[in-house]
Amino acid sequence: MVFIRSLCRNLQRPATSLSFPLGKGTLRPASPFRLSPLGTASGARTLTASRNLQGKVLLVLYDGGEHAKQQPGLLGTTENELGLRKWLEDQGHTLVTTSDKDSENSTFDKELTDAEVIITTPFHPGYLTAERLAKAKNLKLAVTAGVGSDHVDLNAANKTNGGITVAEVTGCNVVSVAEHVVMTILTLVRNFVPAHEQISRGEWNVAAVAKNEFDLENKVVGTVAVGRIGERVLRRLKPFDCKELLYYDYQPLKPEVEKEIGCRRVENLEEMLAQCDVVTINCPLHEKTRGLFNKDLISKMKKGSWLVNTARGAIVVKEDVAEALKSGHLRGYGGDVWFPQPAPKDHPLRYAQHPWGGGNAMVPHMSGSSIDAQVRYAEGTKAILDSYFSGRFDYRPEDLIVHKGDYATRSYGQRK
Repeated sequence: MVFIRSLCRNLQRPATSLSFPLGKGTLRPASPFRLSPLGTASGARTLTASRNLQGKVLLVLYDGGEHAKQQPGLLGTTENELGLRKWLEDQGHTLVTTSDKDSENSTFDKELTDAEVIITTPFHPGYLTAERLAKAKNLKLAVTAGVGSDHVDLNAANKTNGGITVAEVTGCNVVSVAEHVVMTILTLVRNFVPAHEQISRGEWNVAAVAKNEFDLENKVVGTVAVGRIGERVLRRLKPFDCKELLYYDYQPLKPEVEKEIGCRRVENLEEMLAQCDVVTINCPLHEKTRGLFNKDLISKMKKGSWLVNTARGAIVVKEDVAEALKSGHLRGYGGDVWFPQPAPKDHPLRYAQHPWGGGNAMVPHMSGSSIDAQVRYAEGTKAILDSYFSGRFDYRPEDLIVHKGDYATRSYGQRK
């Protein structure tokens, strides 16, 4: 029997709706930058600013390249730097931006040693391991520009430099991810990917793809965790007239919310999985959920069911999911999260398919990085930095993961 006492992270209630209106105060593309010599094995781009005596901020992002030029609003890239450079430099702070985080003697490792603030995203995470934290003698604040702080060793963060504050922009991309979950469910259930690939090859064989195509109506769908994202997924599924909408979480929804959505709580995870045609994972990654969906738990799932994961790649055992898909026990697996990230070329979930073909709806980690979401998490990151550098330290409570040497949320470790 599987028991989890702390599933909900990015989805912790009470849900709040964030709104960052365009107009006055909207983040604009960053000011011009200078490229430092590459000098890295990966050839990753590094953007630097001149040193000064104010706070040093290290920003780890993915390279946008030509795509950032084509879409100046692509804030989650090294080129546009979440729109933070001018704002930070006007206050006398130093900003160092890099995508080089995994190579030997990476820019991330070298610059972390004297950084006061580290900012990274879930889409290209700079992993703050205990070993790295031990070398970060000046680090006081670690910010996730998005949702999910499992790339930080939180126990170590609580013990480093008197307690590093780990914060994220809670709620900034919950709508974006919930929409992606529903899209992925439909993509798998309707067998869309192999049908589209057939057309792109110039072929036409309806029987080959229709034999593995179903309706979502009258199916049982369950979510593992029902916080901000999980609840939104269930709400969006209600019009599809599913047979049942189920959820598993350590705390129930309010009765009036259950009635409004038409969903039901199942207190035992294995019991819920055995009933579901579709399972969507919307819980945080921590010590209780790492490797949760392994060979044993997957065997408890209904044969021929679909599994969707937009939470964290390490919640599933990738080899076990791939084998279940190849054997046909799972009819499909989809989502956008991998471990590690970026996913290596030999990652089994890039290629695993159902015996009839298809059944794979994996994409890069993109569900929470829509342009709309980027505006929200960029503005939220700026608000956290302003709270820190101003000395007010008036962070939104829901944004704090660890603070003052202790956990600030039940989702990652608070057990009191």
